[in-house]
Amino acid sequence: MKEIRIGVVGIGHLGNYHLQKYQKMPGCRIVGVTDADPERAGKAAGLYGCRAVDCRELATLADAVSIAVPTGAHHETASLFLKAGVDVLLEKPIAATLAEADELIALADAKGLILQIGFVERFNPAIVALHAVMGHPLFIESHRLHPFFERGTDVDVILDLMVHDLDILLHFVRSPVESVDAVGVSVLSDKVDIANARLRFASGCVANITASRVTGKTLQKTRFFGIEGYHAVDYQKRKLVSLGRKSNADGQVTIMENPVEIKEQDPLEEEIRAFVQAVANRTAPSVSGREGRDALELALRINAAINQSRIRVPLDTLAASSLPAAPLFNGSPEGNRVGP
Repeated sequence: MKEIRIGVVGIGHLGNYHLQKYQKMPGCRIVGVTDADPERAGKAAGLYGCRAVDCRELATLADAVSIAVPTGAHHETASLFLKAGVDVLLEKPIAATLAEADELIALADAKGLILQIGFVERFNPAIVALHAVMGHPLFIESHRLHPFFERGTDVDVILDLMVHDLDILLHFVRSPVESVDAVGVSVLSDKVDIANARLRFASGCVANITASRVTGKTLQKTRFFGIEGYHAVDYQKRKLVSLGRKSNADGQVTIMENPVEIKEQDPLEEEIRAFVQAVANRTAPSVSGREGRDALELALRINAAINQSRIRVPLDTLAASSLPAAPLFNGSPEGNRVGP
């Protein structure tokens, strides 16, 4: 495989992880980094044996780049590299607006470039294993709850966290969303920090999704219910519990655990490996720009629904309110549930 010259744009929490993965990826050579903080860029350049440059110069040095900058800068930054003929791995969400997403997709298509969107949960071993047993889900319940961190608060919790689960839902349900009901609460930032959405798909599937970034502990789970079985994904533990109906010789139906093979793998490393392979082989990316646009479109629909029923509650009065979101501060909304 021809050596691929790699650049990383945005050397924050996630950008540093990208550098670590590229460093040990066969066939890749990190040639440059760029960041709004020159000192941070210089430190990374020294650590990875490359140059600290601006975006325009990096576009002349690299064959492919990872972009891990705030969402508001996705369109401008990715456009610069695509126009220069550089393949792009762009962290989620694809952009801030659908118009920006459409322009990025059009640029990549016109130049025959790779535009992969960084939905890392696609590469979670539990999700990879789920493909082998997933049937036709009728109801989906998802919780993605995190403690509060300043990073990511340039956008609301829907674009920060929930968008991961929206991508997974769209990937497995593969049916248009017919209706969206949603509610959101601003707690520690000026944007929605807790959100719940109920989605109804044309297939008849219904999904109930909750995301929070003001929770005491982390919970990342999705449960799929269908006629064929029940599947519970724990993203954090990278585990899958899958139950299915089995008929014995007498025709009696029982519920048994499906044998599933969970391959131990680092999701981010596999995401970057998939990007490198797409760049090297000139094949379609694992998560396309259009899939990124679909997730963004659904996220924006949820935001629109929240704006119709927006609840703003000061933190010091939330505990005394009757809002159903209050249990999220205890770390889990499902303390009385039985099973995985």
